[in-house]
Amino acid sequence: MIDGANCQRYAYAVVALFGRYVPRLRSSELWSAAELEPVASDAIRPLDIVLFNSTRNPYGAHVGVAMPDDEVLHLCSEVGRPAVWPLAAFGRRERYKTLLGGLRTIPPGPLRAGGFG
Repeated sequence: MIDGANCQRYAYAVVALFGRYVPRLRSSELWSAAELEPVASDAIRPLDIVLFNSTRNPYGAHVGVAMPDDEVLHLCSEVGRPAVWPLAAFGRRERYKTLLGGLRTIPPGPLRAGGFG
């Protein structure tokens, strides 16, 4: 379970606004969630969850939401607020240089208990 404001909770809240559901898991656990479909980096589309890290290790990954035009909405600690960056901007930063991939969220449907937490 995650507590407090962070990039992951922010991303979950954004996709929830569009009726999408993400289970309350840590970034390293998301890859095995039955409710999410892993997608290759070249197949990411808007409202997919995207993960970045300095290595291929998903533990502690930075989480954002894919937007149109290869951009990502994320809670940005560098500027202290949400920001939209092109994918290329992540690759220029050591801690975000590795795009781990994307996870397709559950499309709109009945409300689910637990939400983004």
